[in-house]
Amino acid sequence: MMKRIAGLFACGSAGYAALEILWRGYTHWTMALTGGVVFSVMAPVRKSLQGVSWVQRCVAGSALITTAEFIVGCVVNLHYGLGIWDYSRERFNLLGQVCAKYAALWFLLAAPAMGLSTRISGLLENK
Repeated sequence: MMKRIAGLFACGSAGYAALEILWRGYTHWTMALTGGVVFSVMAPVRKSLQGVSWVQRCVAGSALITTAEFIVGCVVNLHYGLGIWDYSRERFNLLGQVCAKYAALWFLLAAPAMGLSTRISGLLENK
């Protein structure tokens, strides 16, 4: 169990940081931690959503990722003032920490991310 969680966390940390570097050109260590936590939770969330449409799974995945980003953003940006990101100029933002544009992008990435986390989880479980 711990091997599976550690493996998912490591894959999520690396994947999230890589996505951010590809998209923005840089990342912050807190985003790697956030990615690890989110990716670790995706497999069980997908399992709990068996039988529902892919659209519902994508909504759930986007909500999970966006919520995690909002919480981390409130802590690192608003509370500690690190200024890692600021979406306050984006339309439909919430306290400048999340916005509709990135929630929509997470919607598109949620299904493949959930599938990948489930596959990796299965591989790690068998070891």
